[in-house]
Amino acid sequence: MELTHIEHIGIAVKSIEEQLPYYEGVLGLKCYNIETVEDQKVKTAFFQIGQTKIELLEPTSEESTVAKFIEKRGEGVHHIAFATKNLSEALQEVEAKGVRLIDAKPRAGAEGLNIAFLHPKSTGSVLTELCEHP
Repeated sequence: MELTHIEHIGIAVKSIEEQLPYYEGVLGLKCYNIETVEDQKVKTAFFQIGQTKIELLEPTSEESTVAKFIEKRGEGVHHIAFATKNLSEALQEVEAKGVRLIDAKPRAGAEGLNIAFLHPKSTGSVLTELCEHP
């Protein structure tokens, strides 16, 4: 598997609007994209810092995995996402090495990326996302 960089760090928040003053006013980052990912039941906001992005994840439904995460653990770091050149091959490789997959095949994510998640029970309790620019 060839990872190229940390694509983004996902942070679960109750409200993007409430967090914008911190990321923009205190840290000086610029939110360049807000979008809703219907099938994941989240609204996302992105900030670029170097080659890495910060992704704020606001649940749009109480049934979303992000809402359940916040209810159980509170707001905070939700996942780390790595960019790879061939997501399908990367999934096959990590599965062959005994890693439990949440997504057995790539699916559409925010910003037009192809994404797949690895189960935190196989990754040292860190929810890990692999991403591929189509």
